[in-house]
Amino acid sequence: MKVSYKKLWYLCVEREIGKAELRKRTGLSSATFTKLRRNQEVNLSALLKIAEVMNCNAGDMMDFVPDDTVIEQEEPEK
Repeated sequence: MKVSYKKLWYLCVEREIGKAELRKRTGLSSATFTKLRRNQEVNLSALLKIAEVMNCNAGDMMDFVPDDTVIEQEEPEK
């Protein structure tokens, strides 16, 4: 299984929060956000910080998809 954070990027657009603002509010490193943009695994503590700032659950910001599924790495622009 792979992870997709596409839901997180759409949630940011809906709430008019840019990636830089989200990173600032969560206090996460740019390396963690690079992993998120590339749909790579990140620590649970990072996801908890994002969930707290966005007032959402893990399922609201990510999906698990089968390995044979192609995942876009680009998030929507504001």
